[in-house]
Amino acid sequence: MEGADSLVSTVIGTLTERIRLEELSPGDRLPSEGDIAKEMGVSRTVVREAFQSLAALRLIELNTGKRATVAALDFSSMAPLIDHGISTDQITIQQIYDVRRTIEIRTAALAALRRSDEQADLICRHAAMMTEQARDPDKLMEHDLCFHQEIARASKNPVFSIIIGAFEGATRQTWPIGWRSRATSREQGFMLDVHRLIAEAIRAGDPQSAQTHMATHFDESVRALLNAGIL
Repeated sequence: MEGADSLVSTVIGTLTERIRLEELSPGDRLPSEGDIAKEMGVSRTVVREAFQSLAALRLIELNTGKRATVAALDFSSMAPLIDHGISTDQITIQQIYDVRRTIEIRTAALAALRRSDEQADLICRHAAMMTEQARDPDKLMEHDLCFHQEIARASKNPVFSIIIGAFEGATRQTWPIGWRSRATSREQGFMLDVHRLIAEAIRAGDPQSAQTHMATHFDESVRALLNAGIL
């Protein structure tokens, strides 16, 4: 007799294949637990466990009293993996910044080529708000995080948005330290100015300038973390 874990895995495989074969989109409903249990000849408990596993992976959405639906892409399933890697010393902050630098140079260039006017305005607004909130590090950090996420969205490649979002936990750990290591107004001003320059290059549709300023941004950020003893 097939074990419970094996049955759950079978249901998971069947459901993911159904989503693919039926070309279901985010928000489309899946059959009910009862219908799937009857169709596959398994208990509703097995189907419920399969649904919960798929929900944990952010492949489906579960809502009390409603049918499960196909989930939209987001970074919530990848982020714990990155955070776990850092906390268990399998991934270093240096490695995170190496990957981020490579990816975000590319997203900046693509954003300059593909962004809508509304996206360009939003990116510039976050850069401006960073300067306005320079005396409030918590608010400044939030605008900085949004700045990078909006650039990823403007690249029109959802994979970039997922990866940048997955790095948010690590960024939240290191950002306050990096900001404090910029002890002078000149150093702080440079960081704020480079964000403004990135935003302006994206608005101007200049991919070369956008990626050059993004590279400068990450090189300076790494320097700040080195000074703080993080890298």
